Amino acid sequence: MTALTMSGGKTSILPRRSGFFGLMSDTFWRRPKLLLFLMLTPPLLWLGIIYIGSLIALLLQSFFSIDDFSGLVNYEFTLSTYAQLLSPTNFDIIIRTVVMAALVTVASALIAFPIAYYAARYAHGKWKALFYLGVMLPLWSSYLVKIYAWKLILAKEGILTWIFEKLHLSWLLDGVLNLPVIGGNSLSVSYLGTFIVFVYVWLPYMILPTQAALERVPGNLIEASADLGATPRQTFRTVLLPLALPGIVAGSIFTFSLTLGDYIIPQIIGSSRLFIGQAVYAQQGTAGNVPLAAAFSVVPIVIMALYLWLAKKQGAFDAL
Repeated sequence: MTALTMSGGKTSILPRRSGFFGLMSDTFWRRPKLLLFLMLTPPLLWLGIIYIGSLIALLLQSFFSIDDFSGLVNYEFTLSTYAQLLSPTNFDIIIRTVVMAALVTVASALIAFPIAYYAARYAHGKWKALFYLGVMLPLWSSYLVKIYAWKLILAKEGILTWIFEKLHLSWLLDGVLNLPVIGGNSLSVSYLGTFIVFVYVWLPYMILPTQAALERVPGNLIEASADLGATPRQTFRTVLLPLALPGIVAGSIFTFSLTLGDYIIPQIIGSSRLFIGQAVYAQQGTAGNVPLAAAFSVVPIVIMALYLWLAKKQGAFDAL
């Protein structure tokens, strides 16, 4: 076959194709960067205009204020809205949400680690498939269905109360419910119930990155540690945990951020005290105070930006 000379002095063994689509195909073949540019432009426009643009608009809204007399937004630059976040009521909402997110993250890590370790070290073949199925199956069901199911489980007339009664442990449940701060009339209207549901819903997001990190830990390192006389506790502390830490931190990004911004679980299961998500919803929808709602929304963004920076230093993104 005769070689044909192309533009730029290059040669091609194929003749140019006719028609619009043929010409376009030849152009993309000769200029792959043009094809890459056209493929990336729509998602980048979506990210830049819709997502980042909305965040910038949100940030700008937080620097406005609400007129106490007319209830209208005063479009003048001010930091008074952020000063309102430091009032006892609003600051208590922020602290309550951050503490809950931290506790959910720690509890998820403690529960996820042994499950992930067993799956990484001992589960093979059909057992590993069963592990992935068991972890992923809760994610396939409706978010709201799971929460309302837990509402029924944790209710005063729910199955959990019935189990405690059958085991003659009602005194233990009543004692927990009588504890200050975390207790309530029932688990379904208490911080403890909110905590339990948060851990259940976000636990798969901690298990999978931890299991992935543990699978990358060479088994000969653990064997070498034992050969050098290290106890299982020393092996865990000096070998296994440091190597698995990026996976745990990666999972904590999900559990911490999702708890930080969730407002549905505290709305359905929990007390009347607000979390950040509920405060944003209340200020935006009920009170009509858009600047304060925007200021509340900036808080988890700033917290997660700092958290992601620390997570990156721990190598968490390599485990995602």
